[in-house]
Amino acid sequence: MAGSYKNNATAAMLAAVLVAACMASVATATISVGVEAVCSSTEYQTTCKASLSSVNTANPKDLLKAAFHAAIDNIEGAVKQSELYEKAATDERTKDALTVCEEVLNSTIDDLRRSTNKVDSFDISKIGDYIDDVRVWLSAGLTCKDTCLDAFENTTGDTGEKVKKMLESTGELLCNGLSITEKVSKLFGSLNLGSFFSQRRLLRDENSNEDMIPSFVSHAARMLLNQTAGTLTPNVTVALDGSGNFKTIGEAINAAPLKSNATFVILVKAGKYKEIAMIPKKCNNVVLMGEGPTKTVISGDKSFAGGFTTYHTSTLTINGEGFMAKDIGIENTAGAIGHQAVAVRVSGDKAVFHNVNMDGYQDTLYAHTYRQFYRDCRISGTIDFIFGNSIAVFQNCALVVRRPMENQACMVTAQGRNESSSVGVTVIQNCSFTAEKDFLDANPPFTAYLGRPWKAYSRTIIMQSFIDGFIAPEGWSPWMGDFGLDTLYYGEYDNRGPGSDLSKRVAWKGIQKMTPELARGFTAEKLFAGDEWVKNTGVPYVGGMMQISK
Repeated sequence: MAGSYKNNATAAMLAAVLVAACMASVATATISVGVEAVCSSTEYQTTCKASLSSVNTANPKDLLKAAFHAAIDNIEGAVKQSELYEKAATDERTKDALTVCEEVLNSTIDDLRRSTNKVDSFDISKIGDYIDDVRVWLSAGLTCKDTCLDAFENTTGDTGEKVKKMLESTGELLCNGLSITEKVSKLFGSLNLGSFFSQRRLLRDENSNEDMIPSFVSHAARMLLNQTAGTLTPNVTVALDGSGNFKTIGEAINAAPLKSNATFVILVKAGKYKEIAMIPKKCNNVVLMGEGPTKTVISGDKSFAGGFTTYHTSTLTINGEGFMAKDIGIENTAGAIGHQAVAVRVSGDKAVFHNVNMDGYQDTLYAHTYRQFYRDCRISGTIDFIFGNSIAVFQNCALVVRRPMENQACMVTAQGRNESSSVGVTVIQNCSFTAEKDFLDANPPFTAYLGRPWKAYSRTIIMQSFIDGFIAPEGWSPWMGDFGLDTLYYGEYDNRGPGSDLSKRVAWKGIQKMTPELARGFTAEKLFAGDEWVKNTGVPYVGGMMQISK
């Protein structure tokens, strides 16, 4: 009987695969679209038509790949030009800015290449996951373009203006790439094959005997899932007293393999590690685990006032993908006088932080790009201390305002979405907005806000959270004049506490009237689409709305 059932299931699977192959083949063969039609959906149609003018195909996949290749060629030219500018530069801040540009533009080229590879290996049954990845990567490219330009603030000479002009077409090509991606997604989505492939995947998983872990979970995620069922087993240990494999975190990171699918766990024993640490690009699936967020602390003091661009001030930098930090503290001790001084910069996709303290003043957490999840963390600071343009979800975190310098106001968030098509958003769910005693005791008192629009399409959602009474009744602060007030997207939903009263909030055009349906659209499971990368860490996680006791 069991054997018969297994044979029937196998036959059903074979039939499903054959039908799927036929349907995917027919879909790819029958869908066609011209350059005019594709470019009509883009914001920069002249640039779109010029970039695709030499393409002789009506296959939407090939048009999308051609758009990516046009952007790659454009950015590679920009990198070469920036290298020439760097050689000619005499101002140290300008040189540092050009270094930032080279790093982020090369990262964008990598993202465009892997987007092309996604399209090349196109599987219509996974179109949702494919499109989600590509949209995140293209949005990261737009953020990186802005990061390059931001690095020229307070530099001398005209190099910044030259780079801005040089990158105008880069921004247009990336925006067009997002629009074309959306167009291709809708074309294939119109075939209504989603339900068929959903059933196919369910059938596959029900008949899988591989430890009940679905086959679409990566090797690294499987290893992490298996470990987090019990206790994470370290590959190496760092200890200041020499009792581990290494005395510094940097040495331990250097021991991690590059381009590996294996999870690499670094245990950092209690102590204060005065060093600047970085998880490099292509150093993936690293877990940095301490013995408690107040016991194991990484400490640095680089700052803008100390001569560095904001991008290069971080105590801990994450460039690799699949990173997780757990039970550890990271601080930047430059103080309020240091101005921009980052404790943590996250520039790697699918990063998870659990029970992590991040302490600084201005710009504590640079949630730069890609997808990020924070759970049970404590983040403290003064001005814009959570900023960036990632898809960042914070659950059960303590956001703590500290005392700034005289005549300064405090802003918790400064979300940096600069294009309406970008996917970036900061979501704060069931967190607490509180302040340290010396902020509350100040006389005259300081003013604090939930956030302000760093970029024109700044997007922040605060829901199901506790907001204490020190937050100004207006709730949100302008950046400068009326910049971004019509185009931002700020929403508050189902919050509690004396600072959550909406009756005196600013009435900007961009302030949203949140409904239950709108709020659900900003839950983790909606934003992350495929959220296995969070679930497989074993970190507490709620995909939808949370159950809150009031």
